[in-house]
Amino acid sequence: PWCISRQLWWGHQIPAWYGPKVDREGNYDLAPSDYPEFLASKETLPVGPTTRMFIGETEDEVLTQARFCYKTQKVSIAQSPEEGLASIGRYVSGQNEELKLWRDPDVLDTWFSSALWPFSTLGWPEKTHELARYYPTSVLVTGFDIIFFWVARMMMMGLWFMDEVPFHTVFIHTRVLDEKGAKMSKTKGNVVDPLDLIDEFGADALRFTLALAAGQGRDMRIGASRVEINRNFATKLWNAARFCEMNGCETKAGFDPSEVSLTANQWIVAETARAVGEVTQKLEALRFNDAAAAVYHFVYDIFCDWYLEIAKPIFASTDEAAKSETRATAAWARDRLVELLHPFMPFITEELWARTSIAPRDKLLIESAWPDLSSLPKFEDACRDTQWVIDLVSGVRSVRAEMNVPPSAKIDLVLANASAQSKELLKRGQSVILQLARLTSAKPADALLKGSAQFVLAEATVGLPLGDVIDFAKERARLEKELKKAEDEIVRFDAKLNNEQFVSRAPEDVLTEQREKRAEASALAARLSEALKRLA
Repeated sequence: PWCISRQLWWGHQIPAWYGPKVDREGNYDLAPSDYPEFLASKETLPVGPTTRMFIGETEDEVLTQARFCYKTQKVSIAQSPEEGLASIGRYVSGQNEELKLWRDPDVLDTWFSSALWPFSTLGWPEKTHELARYYPTSVLVTGFDIIFFWVARMMMMGLWFMDEVPFHTVFIHTRVLDEKGAKMSKTKGNVVDPLDLIDEFGADALRFTLALAAGQGRDMRIGASRVEINRNFATKLWNAARFCEMNGCETKAGFDPSEVSLTANQWIVAETARAVGEVTQKLEALRFNDAAAAVYHFVYDIFCDWYLEIAKPIFASTDEAAKSETRATAAWARDRLVELLHPFMPFITEELWARTSIAPRDKLLIESAWPDLSSLPKFEDACRDTQWVIDLVSGVRSVRAEMNVPPSAKIDLVLANASAQSKELLKRGQSVILQLARLTSAKPADALLKGSAQFVLAEATVGLPLGDVIDFAKERARLEKELKKAEDEIVRFDAKLNNEQFVSRAPEDVLTEQREKRAEASALAARLSEALKRLA
């Protein structure tokens, strides 16, 4: 009923025609003398108590019904309701004119037209090649709010006209909201025009933003700042490719990643294989946001932030064999990550695919096979050793940030209670550790020096003597003050969120914002508490 009652200017016209009403004996509802007054009345609708409705799939079917009803062959179709109404009076008055039926001017809602979409766009009702090839399709992607209005109607129309459902899988995503979690509305003025975002940040950035946000069970928040983050991600990817180019990382025919010997290269080969497996699994399960997040993590965190940084000392060394292997490995991993990103960011990846090979590629990236690295070795020892170095550097960076150590200050590192294996890892990763953690030295010791911030790494304790770099008393006071402020924020947010009256009256976007701020304050308090423990 809703789809019929909405008044629209165009669409599938309702298959209903009208003529004068007659009784069982064939008498007209109005006498001939009444028609001039009827036509001159203020009634604007062509449908009323004095009209008879005829329903049919075609005009010929309707005319057959009308000729039987009026017991005359002089029945035709009017061009407009006005023409049909005008013909009634003259016809029943005995003038030699045909009785003209007029068609209902209303149209079915656009949801009706779109319900035919899976097959009407393929040439139906003709038995076209496209219809045979593409109906039914496999997956429909849509929002949860139009399941009834569109998805169910496509199902019904497909079963009725094609004797088969139009698709077998429906991927349902949630609403697209603005950055603050509010539903987009022209009245509010918060509608985000995708073309404006594309002009400012590029189609790839918007596409990747939507993929990251398309998680089931949560609303998408889309706005300029979120798209800008992924434009910066694209820039990061481009700069990483440039770095590889400047260091001679070229795609080599016949390169076998399973034969690399350096720990860093074995690690990135294993990480690449893991990323390919995870992204493939997520895509096949239609978990597009998880797939996009896995690609983001691999490109940004693994390849750019760690592997290329670890590779820098190798590129700067005099070991030609190590440099050659690392260049080939970096180029191989870069090609795989470009393949993984292609479904999400097709334009920049296609450009990089063409630019990052000395010899022309055999085919476009979009034509290339999806990578399958399941047969590559796991390189478990290399992964374990590299992860130890990453955890060490990450721990030092966290301490530096939490303790307000100036970025330019270089500090010492002491590894106490370490096993022989940890000492060996510290020794072998010395150049990388010193560079990435901004240290002057890193060595094992029997005990930690006084005034050292510390954290645990496996069986060992890492100490950073900061007595000459920061004032411990002032730093403790600063941390305690910030912790008190964060705890007060948590109490304030809890008071609101535990208030039933506030929760029942506040809009959903306001509640979401309050919960997010509460989570941020809680995370900050946890970090500050950890920093204070390190000062104890």
